[in-house]
Amino acid sequence: MLQQYQEAIENSNIVSKTDVNGIITFVNDEFCKISGYTKKELLGKNHNIVRHPDVPASKFKLLWQTIKAKKIYKNTVKNRAKDGSTFYVNTTVIPILDEKGDIEEFIAIRYDVTQEVFYKESLEKKEKELEILNAELEKRVEAKTKALKKLNETLEMRVKEEIKKNEAKQKVMFWQSRFASLGEMLANIAHQWRQPLTELNLTLFSLKKAAFSEDKESVEELYKESKALIQNMSNTIEDFSNFFKPEKEKQHFMLRESIEEALHILKRVLKRDMIQVKTSYEDVSVLGITNEFTQVIVNLLKNSRDAFVENGVLIREIKIEVTKEKGYALIFVEDNAGGIKEKERYKIFEPYFTTKHNSQGTGLGLFMSKMICEKGFNGSLDVSSKKGTTCFTIKIPLEAEDEK
Repeated sequence: MLQQYQEAIENSNIVSKTDVNGIITFVNDEFCKISGYTKKELLGKNHNIVRHPDVPASKFKLLWQTIKAKKIYKNTVKNRAKDGSTFYVNTTVIPILDEKGDIEEFIAIRYDVTQEVFYKESLEKKEKELEILNAELEKRVEAKTKALKKLNETLEMRVKEEIKKNEAKQKVMFWQSRFASLGEMLANIAHQWRQPLTELNLTLFSLKKAAFSEDKESVEELYKESKALIQNMSNTIEDFSNFFKPEKEKQHFMLRESIEEALHILKRVLKRDMIQVKTSYEDVSVLGITNEFTQVIVNLLKNSRDAFVENGVLIREIKIEVTKEKGYALIFVEDNAGGIKEKERYKIFEPYFTTKHNSQGTGLGLFMSKMICEKGFNGSLDVSSKKGTTCFTIKIPLEAEDEK
């Protein structure tokens, strides 16, 4: 039975025996396998044959002190194989005593823990790397925190400065748009004055003839005609003066009246280009600056007019509808001028974007119209296009007073 125990231990562990001087007297196959030496190379040699040079002498001194004192020594030992490779073994060295109690030999029972030690060393290495990384990360976080703190301290000031810059830029673009509109309106005035001036010239010529013939009735009638023509021309100036009057204070006004003013301003242009405008109004009042809303409608009408001419549309119709819905005033301006290309529809409200020739458009009209709707009326201006039609939708929130 003792023989069977011995075989079981030798087959499952690394076993060696030495005499009292550390000379190897026995090794099993497992010892040969892990060390790379044959039994012949090991027997009769000092056990230092597998000693690793990295292991300090103090460790072996402790081992000998322990076993010489007839005590069992246990530890994980680093050894070197014949091929120079390193292996680790958990070692238990047991002194074997004779009948007198003297040390007869030493038996060492070991098992291989090389992989476990390597894993542990690798883990320790990675832990150190992580510690270094964490320390670096803490430094970087601290630096970023300081930078962010400094940024936050100046952010409010920078935001205010940017807002001022954007407001100044929008004001410049607004006035650029107003001046462009002014130029176009002056051209409209010239057009609307041309025919009355011709008529006035002919009337004054007839008045002169009637005066020479002393036809008092004709003189009176021609005088009235001249006066009416001059009054009509004066009214034209008044209309355009009102349009460009720099009103700043918001007031409640009827959308119908503002739209009709825009139609009146562009009356001769629409008539000349044979554009029919159909209107449908609900009585809706909103809070804002009436001239600004009139400018939005003028911009949309001129935009439709230009599209009609550019696309060569023969039957030209614009529909304007004003209605209420769920606390909002809705204004629809729709034309059949050919629609807008999909890729252009998303850019149409960008400043300086235009589909027209540079000599025909500044690209500010629709941008400023959107700004007026959003900033001046807290509303919105959107566009949709399908089957050759384009529809601009203005949405303005109604206040309690607006909905009465």
